[in-house]
Amino acid sequence: MDEPHNNRTSLVKGAKDIAKEAKRQTAKNFNKAVDRASDEYSTQHSYNRFQNEDEDENNYNSYTQQDGHYADNAANDEDGASSDATEGHDDEDEIYEGEYQGVPAHNDGKPKDGQVALGQPVSDSLKSRKELENERQAEEEELAQQYELIMQECGHGRFQWQLFFVLGLALMSDGVEVFVVGFVLPSAETDICVPNSGAGWLGSIVYLGMMFGAFFWGGLSDKVGRKQCLLISLSVNAFFAFLSSFVQGYSTFLFCRMVSGFGIGGAVPIVFSYFAEVLAREKRGEHLSWLCMFWMIGGIYASAMAWAIIPHYGWSFSMGSAYQFHSWRVFVVVCALPCVSAVVALTFMPESPRFFLETGKHDEAWMVLKQIHDTNMRARGEPERVFTVNRIKVPKQLDELVEMQNESANPAVKVLYKIKAELRGIWLTFMRCFNHPVKDNTIKLAVVWFTLSFGYYGLSVWFPDVIKHLQADDYASRVKMHNNERIEFFTFNFTLENQIHRNGVFHNDRFISMRFKSVTFIDSFFVDCYFEDVSSVGSLFKNCTIVDSFFYNTDIDDTKLTNSKVINSSFYHNKTGCQMTFDDDYSAYWVYFVNFLGTLAVLPGNIVSALLMDKIGRLSMLGGSMVLSGISCFFLWFGTSESMMIFMLCLYNGLSISAWNSLDVVTAELYPTDRRGTGFGFCNAMCKLAAVLGNLIFGSLVGITKAIPILLASSVLVGGGLVGLRLPDTRANVLM
Repeated sequence: MDEPHNNRTSLVKGAKDIAKEAKRQTAKNFNKAVDRASDEYSTQHSYNRFQNEDEDENNYNSYTQQDGHYADNAANDEDGASSDATEGHDDEDEIYEGEYQGVPAHNDGKPKDGQVALGQPVSDSLKSRKELENERQAEEEELAQQYELIMQECGHGRFQWQLFFVLGLALMSDGVEVFVVGFVLPSAETDICVPNSGAGWLGSIVYLGMMFGAFFWGGLSDKVGRKQCLLISLSVNAFFAFLSSFVQGYSTFLFCRMVSGFGIGGAVPIVFSYFAEVLAREKRGEHLSWLCMFWMIGGIYASAMAWAIIPHYGWSFSMGSAYQFHSWRVFVVVCALPCVSAVVALTFMPESPRFFLETGKHDEAWMVLKQIHDTNMRARGEPERVFTVNRIKVPKQLDELVEMQNESANPAVKVLYKIKAELRGIWLTFMRCFNHPVKDNTIKLAVVWFTLSFGYYGLSVWFPDVIKHLQADDYASRVKMHNNERIEFFTFNFTLENQIHRNGVFHNDRFISMRFKSVTFIDSFFVDCYFEDVSSVGSLFKNCTIVDSFFYNTDIDDTKLTNSKVINSSFYHNKTGCQMTFDDDYSAYWVYFVNFLGTLAVLPGNIVSALLMDKIGRLSMLGGSMVLSGISCFFLWFGTSESMMIFMLCLYNGLSISAWNSLDVVTAELYPTDRRGTGFGFCNAMCKLAAVLGNLIFGSLVGITKAIPILLASSVLVGGGLVGLRLPDTRANVLM
């Protein structure tokens, strides 16, 4: 009985195994047919998880390349289906869904060298350059659609917010750099003994450095990557910013600030290009606008640090009279800290996956996208969610004609040759920004950037200078006049301030441990006088005669003795360098407070632009903000007092910030990925060029007339706003 029973049991078990195997084969054949049909359908509608299949089914299930697509014909087998890796295991022993299964192969399915598959398109070597460029453009358009769906699958979460704060620090550094110049300018010019002929160079040289830096780093980011270029540019800025705080010569200080500006010039074009490439379309406008707030935070940080540090001259130290480290140098060091923080934080972030795809690095891009997906899913509490993308369009890589260098050449020659090749590549990419169909957009964007920057930076210089001019007029109105006075055998050991002494006679007087502050002696006589430990800030001796007098440890030299005669007088241990006042300068507090209010006034505009960017559109906000800013300039006619000018400054800044935010978003969205950094860098270079011209033109009109600055600023802002309205709307666009 046992043997027939065992036979029947074996037959039943064998029949079940045969049925199970038939069912498995039927399911696999059905899935093959479905996958072959789905390969003809656009890849943006379906992403299958990468999974290894049986080696004997490679003709149907392996990754194949069709028209540049990486397709996975495998599907999740049902009812016991398994691969070689799981053969012999139970159903529950299949690979866990969230387990890493490898990067989708980039070259699978390509015919080997020397083989031409039946029905394959003509080899690239037989096509013209024009045909290859047309194919690449079509593939880029297809990649743009697919990449948008990939970013939607990755979601918006922890990764984007981490990158948001890291890039925000870099953008904050740019804002700090702009404000540092204006804040240290008066103190630096006094401390380093800047001649009147070179007083305006410090403000202009930084913007010139930023102009060249924006063009260079923006173009280089399209060649070597967003992250790498941003790291190098910020490191250059941080190093030379620190160095500038220690140098003593004016020419060396100018050079350090110029190179520092060259480094930070790459922040704006790279930051917005980088962040735009990890955002889905529905999030891009809003979150790029929120990112703009860090520029405002940089201005607030610089204003607060200037208010807290620069007027406290007691924070300084000196090593003799040759080396002096005053408080404004401490301020320069503190302002470099955001840049250093950005460099450290950026080292932990990956490269832009969109840049990887554009340069043909499929595997690197896939890994970064998987990192974004997994980071966001873990933050949501869904770590089991699998990154299902396994086919990503990679545009055709067009070879560039390059000149080969001899391997045995001098290393220095190789470096120079490499630099030359990179500069040539940047220039060629820049020239492509003037090719169809982006040529018109490049010209319009350049006009808008130039006009907005010319009006903004021009008025930003004009407003504080007008306030200072009003303060100077008020200070001059309170000057004390002393005419034909005669003082003998008197000891001056206190401060003389805001006085004019005309036709005075000082005989046997002693000036000990005192200071002259804005004091002018005209046609006066000093006979048998003694000067010791005397400092003179803004003071002059005009057409004076000094006879038989003794000067010890003073800063009175030929620069302050204008057309004066010195007869039989001695000077010992004169103070070298320019001496700064050690009194609390409350006018400095006032200037920093005014800039702080002007920067803080953009906060409402930042919030409004971020919330409404995707609702009312980029162009409406850009044109409307510029036109309203131009109209607000006419209210400057009524600015006859300090309080009224401060109110006008806050109103103008609050209205213009929406234009800046929308312009940043539009510029990042209008350029394709292979030219985004270059195009953005060129536009930002035009911005800095306009800033230089605005500083020079508006600065020369202070105290002369109000009509020209008002009409000039209004006309350029309204004209630029009308040009901005002619730009194409990018609200519904995907990143090309």
